[in-house]
Amino acid sequence: MMHLSFTSVAFDSAPIIYYIEDHPKYAGRVQIYIDALSDNSLRAYASVITLTEVLSRPKQLRLPILEQRYTTLLQKSRNFVLQPVTAQVALQAADLRARYNLRTPDAIHVASALTAGCEALLTNDRQLKRIEEITVLVLDDLLAQPETEPTDA
Repeated sequence: MMHLSFTSVAFDSAPIIYYIEDHPKYAGRVQIYIDALSDNSLRAYASVITLTEVLSRPKQLRLPILEQRYTTLLQKSRNFVLQPVTAQVALQAADLRARYNLRTPDAIHVASALTAGCEALLTNDRQLKRIEEITVLVLDDLLAQPETEPTDA
């Protein structure tokens, strides 16, 4: 298994969707983070609004099994914490939204990650790379990196 350099990572909604729906390009990359949750080397966080974002489509299409897969990961997984949208998160989200011209959901995701003390945010939204307060891990960038740690030759 690949060693991750972070011990706490916030998940944007897209990586969760890619993992649950087994996206051919991204699911394997997200699997590395999910495996790290299972072996206790990573704590994952997401804003509670992630439930709204990931469950809308399965509810619209009446796919209860898919709904259950999302809720199991987000609400019942060991080492995965859903962060509430508190007044502190809302205030920080307003600050981030003003500073970086973010959409409200993105600002809430980032503020939730910062409030939880996360070291990084896993996303596939390249626009979030401009945020300076947290390391932003973009899946497309991670795909360009080698799967294994380099060795000294």
